[in-house]
Parts: sequence; C-alpha cells; structure tokens
Amino acid sequence: MTHYDVIIVGTGAGGGTLAYHLAPSGKRILLIERGDYVRREKDNWSSKAVNVDAKYHTKESWQDKDGKPLHPHTNYYVGGNTKFYGAALFRLRKEDFGELRHHGGVSPAWPIAYDELEPYYTQAEYLYQVHGERGVDPTEPWASAPYRYPAVQHEPRIQQLHDDLVTNGLQPFHVPLGIMLDEKDPLKSRCIRCETCDGYPCLVYGKSDAQVVCVDPALQHSNVTLMTNARVTRLLTSASGREVTGVMIQRNGGEEIVSGDIVVSSCGAINSAALLLRSANDRHPNGLGNGSDVIGRHYMGHVNSVLLAISKTPNATVFQKTLAVNDFYLGDEEFPYPMGHISFVGKLDAVALSAGAPAVVPGMTLDIMAKHSLDFWLTSEDLPDRANRVTLDRNGNIVLSYTPNNVEGHKRLTKKLEHLLQHLDMHPHLVPRNLFVGNRIPLAGVAHQNGTLRFGNDPKASALDRNCKAHELDNLYVVDGSFFPSSGAVNPALTIMANALRIGDHILERLGARAERQMEVMK
Repeated sequence: MTHYDVIIVGTGAGGGTLAYHLAPSGKRILLIERGDYVRREKDNWSSKAVNVDAKYHTKESWQDKDGKPLHPHTNYYVGGNTKFYGAALFRLRKEDFGELRHHGGVSPAWPIAYDELEPYYTQAEYLYQVHGERGVDPTEPWASAPYRYPAVQHEPRIQQLHDDLVTNGLQPFHVPLGIMLDEKDPLKSRCIRCETCDGYPCLVYGKSDAQVVCVDPALQHSNVTLMTNARVTRLLTSASGREVTGVMIQRNGGEEIVSGDIVVSSCGAINSAALLLRSANDRHPNGLGNGSDVIGRHYMGHVNSVLLAISKTPNATVFQKTLAVNDFYLGDEEFPYPMGHISFVGKLDAVALSAGAPAVVPGMTLDIMAKHSLDFWLTSEDLPDRANRVTLDRNGNIVLSYTPNNVEGHKRLTKKLEHLLQHLDMHPHLVPRNLFVGNRIPLAGVAHQNGTLRFGNDPKASALDRNCKAHELDNLYVVDGSFFPSSGAVNPALTIMANALRIGDHILERLGARAERQMEVMK
C-alpha cells in the first residue's frame, strides 16, 4: 500500500487550494480526482454543447425525496466546479457569521468569527486574482487590504443601468471577479472578456479556476502527485475507529488502496457526505464520524433565480457579469429581514434560451429577446433544516431530499427588482427563464451546495470541529462547502477557498512544516 503524508480527495475550490498551500512544504501529497482534465476543444465555448446538450455535466443519476430521478448539474473534472463557475468571489458578510434572524427562522452562528477568516479571505483574493473595489458595497465587511487588481469595468449598457440605479437611490457596485484580465494591456491579457465565461470552461485559461491557479502550479512540486479518473468509494479505519487507515479507489477497472497520515475530503458537500455514509463500519455504524447523526443533514444550496428583464434598449453587452446590488441583503424598512443578493448571469443567447423554451413576449423571437434582455441572478439564504439531507439508497446511490424554506425574503427581493426595473426603461414584462420551476433554479442546480458536515464546538450537534477535523477521527478533515453551518446569500466559493488556506495552516503546523506559501501569495 502506497503511503502519503496527506491525501486530498477532490481538486476544486477546497481541495485544489489546499494542495497549492501545502505543496511547498515538501510533504508527500496525493490529489485524487474522480474525473479528468476538461478537454480543450471548440465545444468549451459552444452554447449548444454547454447549455442545451449539457455535455460537461456528470451523467450519473441521483434521486429526490420522492424517488424520482435527479440529474445533477455538476461536473467531475480537475478543478471541480470552478471550471464552470462564474468566478464571482464574494466574502460572506460579517453578519453571516453570527446568529441572524430571518423571516423564516434563525440562521445559526459559526464557531469562528469573520475576523478569524479575514486574513485568509485576503490571501484567497490575491491567489485567485480577484478584481474589485473596496468601499462601494454597502454591506461589505472590513478588509485588511485593498483588492490587488482593479474592478472589471462595465460595458455601456450595464454602466447605464448602474447610473439609473444610483439615480433611484441604490448603491450598485462592481462584482469581485476572479479573471485574469488586464484591461490596460489587452494584447497581454490572458482573459479576452468573451461571452462564454459563466457556466463554460475557459478555453484560454483566463478564468481563475482551481485547476489553473492551484492544481497545475502545485504539480510543479515533485512531492505532489495527481491521480485522475479515480473514484474514492470508501474510507477504511483502524480497529479502534479513531483514524483513517486506507482510502479505497476504483480506477482502470480495478480497486486499490492508498494510505495517508492525514486524509482530506473535498468532494463537494453532497459527495463528501455520501462518502462518509458509505464508509460505515462496526465502529461507525451510521457513517464515518456520524455519532451526532448530522452527516448529510442541513443541506443548503440557496434560493436562486434567474430573471430576464426585457429592455426597450438593446443590450449589446458581451461580458455582462460586472454589476451587483446588495442594498436589500439585510432587509430594509418595509421588510426588516434579510432578502439577499442581486447580480447578473453571463449574457444569455437565443440558444441558451431555447433550452428552457421561455414564454415569448408577443411579437418577439428568442433572438430578439436575447438581444434586449438583462439577465439577473438573485440569491437568498435558505436555512439549515435537519430534514433537508443527503442519504443513500440500498445500492449506495445518492438521494437528495430537500424542501425549500425561507422563501418570503426571495419573493420580496424579486419584487424589489421588478419594481426598480419598471421605473427604468424596461418593458413591463419580466420573463422567467422556464428552464427552472417558475424562475427558480431547480434542485438539480447544486452549484452552491453546502452544510452537510457542519463544523462546531459541540460534537453532539456537529460533525467537524472548528479546524474542520472530524470530531470522532484523529486524521480526517473536510475542506469543501460541507462545513458551513449557514449559507449566507453569496456564492460560497471564496469562503471555501479562504477556509482551505486556514485549514492548510493548521495542517502545516500539525505536520511540523513551515507555511511558506502564505508569504508567496501575499507578495
């Protein structure tokens, strides 16, 4: 059995970032990825391949709570789902780390405060080359340093919307974006500011995804090994059940076992929970480290919507995802509860719209709609509920049971946006993209998955301690979105990255290695 100092299962925002942070230590590190590299091909930038054919989605099938097939909108590649994300890298608000009352209930406090994670947010922003501007987001928490790269500028139609929103008393701001863009020197810029970023793999490696930013650089160190097309099926433990002694892998039609002093799961909140449930044994009959019975529970994925606003003014924007509004994130005088976040998705074309066959405004074709639409993304917080959970069927396949909650805030947020747009130059038709139920992202849309292995100080109410180590095992850590006790209302990616750096420092200290990478990142 081959032995490593650290084994990391998964190469996305958590696992890839952790590998990068640990790589300079000289410790022997194994990265295990279920998939392969995304093939660089013309279909990377094909709206039909990505939006209609779902070429890059996993072909596996899960089940929902009613036993119906569920085809998850997720991807198994080196870099994980960051290969396809929109690279909007927000910090959680400082309030998100404390107990926060919502219309639908209470969002619980984290075992760490924002101030403890703040230095790692700054490191993650530098590492992922986030472009942004401090002091313009009305809910932005304090930061110890400015963004390293300037905000991505709005194209004319989005700048017009920004100005109109300001005139209406709002405080719109530039989305913090992880793209390798140099607007002052386009000839040398890796990012070409194209229309195929959000939801697409980047053909020119201009998006700051975990493969490009972390995994490939980590592999420049001779002590780091990547194993692809390798599916981890279970974790084996010692007779006492106190430590992981083996990682069982299916690869090339066979099965093999590797071992490590430290094992880290970063498969995504759903698959990490499933892995621990599949790893049940005599010492852990309900799943590995599941004496608290919380593993798989408290699944959250946000209440997300896409809303098309049909403007009288054509929208010739190519790279649309530059503007956001957080004025209603924590509520307002009319509704003193959190509502959420408003920003944009990548510009939708007629091909993408055809995937959902939206109700056409009379007299408009899909092409005309696409050329006149502003394509908004709305996110509200869903609350942790024990009944919203990941379980396994008798064959070990994933069952995702989920009932939406805390939806009133999202309804209010949608109405706020509609009201604003109807006072600008929009048609009175706000057309939901019917690819979704109403205009909601369906259960299969698991891009923001989190919460299934919550961390906390009480082993009876959490699976992980404050350092994201399993309470019941001495050498098992989790660094994907599983650890979230609450979800906030922004993309979880930057928080996962920052936490991976935090846990990386803890692991380096445990291994007796120096955290050299921190100083390199901060240069």
